[in-house]
Amino acid sequence: QVQLVESGGGLVQAGGSLRLSCAASGSFFSINAMGWYRQAPGKQRELVAVVISGGSTNYADSVKGRFTISRDNAKNTVYLQMNSLKPEDTGVYYCNADIRGMRYEREQRYWGQGTQVTVSS
Repeated sequence: QVQLVESGGGLVQAGGSLRLSCAASGSFFSINAMGWYRQAPGKQRELVAVVISGGSTNYADSVKGRFTISRDNAKNTVYLQMNSLKPEDTGVYYCNADIRGMRYEREQRYWGQGTQVTVSS
């Protein structure tokens, strides 16, 4: 069974940094895109950043220049380096991954359990 396990959230002051990690475990053939979403209280979940298997990345406008997404394919892990954090970055951060279980199967999207990031002013 595929699982995504996140780590690295916490409480930080505005202007500080945090690094989130998300590791995929279990048996599968390949991972395509991996990404991070966040959900603030009372708001919808929104895309933060995504990286595809070839390394191309895409970011929400609100985090460009401050956040960096990367992945280690050997470890099946995606990272989110968050710098210059702002109070509006507060929320639960979820990782996801589009995973193919067997070679000729369709990809399925898996989600992590979420990790809380709180930025104080």
